[in-house]
Amino acid sequence: MREMSPQQVDEYLQTSSNKPLLLDVREPWEYEICHINDSELIPMQTIPTHLNQLEKDQEIIVICHHGVRSRIVGQFLEQAEFKNIINLSGGVMAWAQDVDKNMPTY
Repeated sequence: MREMSPQQVDEYLQTSSNKPLLLDVREPWEYEICHINDSELIPMQTIPTHLNQLEKDQEIIVICHHGVRSRIVGQFLEQAEFKNIINLSGGVMAWAQDVDKNMPTY
C-alpha cells in the first residue's frame, strides 16, 4: 500500500487520466459533515460484505478521518488480493487543512 499526502492526492486526481476510486470508509454521519467530491461511502465495518462491488485491479484511494481506519482497510484489501491501494495520509482532516480550507471539520 502506498501513502499519499492530501497535496499528492489532489495533484494526482487533477492529472490522472484514469480516475481512481475514492473509497471513504467513515460512518454515514461523518460523511454527511464533509467528504471529498466523487468519493464513495462504504463504512469500514461493511467492507467485507461489499468486496464484490470493488474491482481488484482498480486503483483505490482509501479515506477516513485521520488516516488510521483507511490504513486498516487498505491492509485488509491487500490481503484480499487488491493490487493498487493508496492511503490518504491524515484523512479528511488533513485534506481540509491542506487542500480544501472551506471543508467543514469535526
